[in-house]
Amino acid sequence: MKTRTFLLLVVLTFAISAWGQGATTNATIAGAASSPQQPSQPAPTLAAIIDRQVSRIEKLIVDVAEAMPEDKFNFTPKSLKIPGSDYKGVLTFAGQVKHVAAGNYFIWSTVAGDKLAEGLFNDGKGPANLKTKAEIIQFLKDSFALGHKAAATLTPENMLQSAGRSTRINMATFSVEEAYNHYGQMVEYLRMNGIVPPASRSKSD
Repeated sequence: MKTRTFLLLVVLTFAISAWGQGATTNATIAGAASSPQQPSQPAPTLAAIIDRQVSRIEKLIVDVAEAMPEDKFNFTPKSLKIPGSDYKGVLTFAGQVKHVAAGNYFIWSTVAGDKLAEGLFNDGKGPANLKTKAEIIQFLKDSFALGHKAAATLTPENMLQSAGRSTRINMATFSVEEAYNHYGQMVEYLRMNGIVPPASRSKSD
C-alpha cells in the first residue's frame, strides 16, 4: 500500500510539473504571436537592380568626364607620340564621352520601346554640333536619364521580349557593360594627362 501511494505521488508530481511547463510554453507562444512583427524588407525588383547598375556607371563616367579640363577634351593618345604605339584613328576624349551617350540613347530607347530621335546616334558619334564640354556632358547626363526611364519598365514578365536583335534584359545589361568598357579607356586618358580619376583619389591621397 505504501509503495502504491509513493508511486502515485511520483506520477502526480511529474504530471503537475509537465502541466506547468506546458502552460509556460503556451504562454510564451501566445505572447510571441501577439507581439508586433518587424516588417520584412521587400525583395528588390528587377527594375531596381538594373537601375542601380545604371546609377553606378553613370556616376563613374560623369565624374571622369567632368574631371577632364575643357582644353583637354580633344586629347587623343596619338598626340603623345609614344614610341612603338599605334593610336591612329582612336577617339578623342570628347569622342569617348559622346560615344557612350550615343550608345545609351540607341540601346535604352530600344529597351524602352521609344523611337530614337534622328541624329542622336550618328554611327555612335553623337550629334556633330556638340562641341563644348558643357554641351557634351549634358548630352551624357540626358542619355543616362533615358537609361533610368528604360530600366523602370523592366519586369520578369517582359524582360525576355524581343528588342532589336536581342531581348530587353540583354540589351539593358549590354549597355552597362559597354559603358564600363569606355570608362576604362577614359580613365587612361586622364592618367595620360596627369589627372587621377575621381574614383581613385581617396586611395591616392
